Amino acid sequence: MKLASSEGMSLFKISRYLGEEDGVDVLVPQTLDILKRLQADAKARKQERSKQAGQDSFGQLKNVINDNENDAAQTARISDNGKKKNDTRGKKEEKQGRKRALKDNMLTITESTEVLDREESKVKRKRKELEKEIDDQVDGLEKIVQSSEDTNNINTKMAKREKKKIRDLARKSLTVPESTDINKTKQDKKISKDLKTNSVSIADDLQDNNDVKIDSNASGDVGSDAYEDNDGDQADEEREKNDEVGGFTVLGEIRERKKQKVHRVLPEWLAKPNIIGSDLRNLTLLVTEMKGLDQDLVEKLQKNNITHFFPVQVQILPVMLESCQYGFHVGRAGYRPNDLCVSAPTGSGKTLAFVLPIVQALKNRVTCQVRALAILPVRDLAMQVFKVFQTYCEGTKLKVGLLIGQTTFHSEQQSLVSHRLNGYTSLMDIVVCTPGRLVDHINKTEGFNLSHLRFLVVDEADRMMEEIQQDWLSQVEAAIQKGDRSQAPRNLSLPLTAANASKLHLPLQKLLFSATLSQNPEKLQQLNLFQPKLFTSVVSSAKDKLSTNENEKVPQENKVTEDEDIKGQGEFVGKYTTPAGLTEYVVECTAAEKPLIILHFLHNLKFRNILCFTNSVEATHKLYWVVKLMGGIEVREFSSNLHTLKRNKIQQKFESGKIDILICSDVIARGMDVENVKYVISYDPPPFIKTYIHRIGRTARAGKVGTALTLLQKKEFYHFKMMTREAGKTGIHSMKIGKKSLKPMIPDFQQALKQIPDILKREKLSKKGQPKR
Repeated sequence: MKLASSEGMSLFKISRYLGEEDGVDVLVPQTLDILKRLQADAKARKQERSKQAGQDSFGQLKNVINDNENDAAQTARISDNGKKKNDTRGKKEEKQGRKRALKDNMLTITESTEVLDREESKVKRKRKELEKEIDDQVDGLEKIVQSSEDTNNINTKMAKREKKKIRDLARKSLTVPESTDINKTKQDKKISKDLKTNSVSIADDLQDNNDVKIDSNASGDVGSDAYEDNDGDQADEEREKNDEVGGFTVLGEIRERKKQKVHRVLPEWLAKPNIIGSDLRNLTLLVTEMKGLDQDLVEKLQKNNITHFFPVQVQILPVMLESCQYGFHVGRAGYRPNDLCVSAPTGSGKTLAFVLPIVQALKNRVTCQVRALAILPVRDLAMQVFKVFQTYCEGTKLKVGLLIGQTTFHSEQQSLVSHRLNGYTSLMDIVVCTPGRLVDHINKTEGFNLSHLRFLVVDEADRMMEEIQQDWLSQVEAAIQKGDRSQAPRNLSLPLTAANASKLHLPLQKLLFSATLSQNPEKLQQLNLFQPKLFTSVVSSAKDKLSTNENEKVPQENKVTEDEDIKGQGEFVGKYTTPAGLTEYVVECTAAEKPLIILHFLHNLKFRNILCFTNSVEATHKLYWVVKLMGGIEVREFSSNLHTLKRNKIQQKFESGKIDILICSDVIARGMDVENVKYVISYDPPPFIKTYIHRIGRTARAGKVGTALTLLQKKEFYHFKMMTREAGKTGIHSMKIGKKSLKPMIPDFQQALKQIPDILKREKLSKKGQPKR
């Protein structure tokens, strides 16, 4: 029986193996079956090996885990059916075998991942080397192209075209699709080799073209013109082609561009303000040299020991006096005067800047009408402005009223208006008030008329703008437009006649003053200002170095003169200035060390005339008792818990030097002119920058010197630093206090702390009317 060569050899081998090669014909069917089975088994083993080779290590681990789970499930089913075949020793051996198999698989996985990582790092390193080589070649060819462009006008377009080819080739080499295969490096090498070849040929062509240019210049310009036309056609054809990389059209080179700083676009009156100097120690203008100021007011200034005007007064007084030159009924040349916004440091004389022009404009009035209205946020500040008005209205017919709720509402009504046969008559020319009390009189006091108002002063304007939501401004403006003012002609484009000339349109001028005036146009727009002018101080651009020595003298900060040029208009927005004579420190301490540091300042360093600010009335009261129980110091507390009259008495004692330290809340921080303050200590850090500016503004007023200290915990430094930096405050110094100086006071301090709970408990019972225990 004849078989194929392969089958014959297989049968022969099988028969020989069985020892019956002589009887092949008999065993042919049997050997054929055996051969088929062997072939099938070989094929199955081959498929199994290929399948196992194609699977990764993670798949093997998954199969092992699945087998383990199946074995565990099968073991559980056997145990549930009660068919336990192996004892406990067999189970342990089986578990150990599984653990060994898992460990072997994990080792295989880690080894394979390490090999992949090494191969990938090699590929990346080779690719970076090729990219660097390509960049160097492109830079060198750009230099060649540039030199050819400078010397050859004919080859300009060709040089650009060749440079573009170089860029495209380099871009293609850098935009090859990523692959984890080693063949990527071979592809990069091929592209680099092509780039080298093209770059050499391009450089040779450029050199040859330069030689051709020299020859063409000698022979004539006909050839060059033809070349230029041909080159232009080629350039047009190239523009029509779309360069494609990896199937995507390249629209342009992607380069990282530096982001330009976004500058604020402000209205012109905000972007170009009138600059006010903040140094109150270099005073140049005498009160007798102010043009337009009446002699009687000059004499009153000299009587109050005022010989020179401060920078803010030098800027504001001429503007306001000029608008009132021909009386208060009309502005300069008959036009409505501009509204004024003034932002200047605390203690720079802003109050006197609006008091003097108002008194001079109204002192010759004939009938008594409310023509000046000064609105302030708190009672104490309103009382202070009221006293200034009274001082300079002395000897005139002007009457000044105060509406802050200090007396009953009925008594304020009687002092405000009077009812006569021909109607109601105003009894005040100038009204100083708080917004809430003013709105009550507008709605409830019959005969209270604001239609003759000429000056509307908003002091501490930033605080008042926050209270606009209470609708006080709209009610005041509505009251101003009532009566005679609403009948005045508003259309100024009409021809001038005797009828409309007899009705004067009384101009209203708004005056905004604050040390932290918001220069946000959106907020200022709520005040409905008319062609406003801004007067502001700017911060010094010089950055002082930080000092860590307590006794080291600090360089002056924020020195800005009237003639100083400002680099970059609008940089002042959001910046706040402080007096030049003020020195600022921060003291790092823990919460438990804060009372000891206050006692250290009082007993060891002998600080006196101190204002110490806290963030709450409760903290004020507790710190007051701590200092008082330690003894040897005259201390008082000043907060909203006290009546206005009692607060005024405490303030008078402090100014006279009878009180060493005044523990107070922020009720005294804004606008209050407290004399004889040498130190301002912020026991609790201020939450906002405006609060900080107003706190430290209680000292170094009117050109004097002062010191401000802020006690900060370590976690509070970041917020305080960011807050002051954004406001332009850079001259704050660091003061370190050793713990050795605090230890001697700890025993007495602990004894005082033990007494405070009983004292607070007795005070609480006494307020409820119960007897003290």
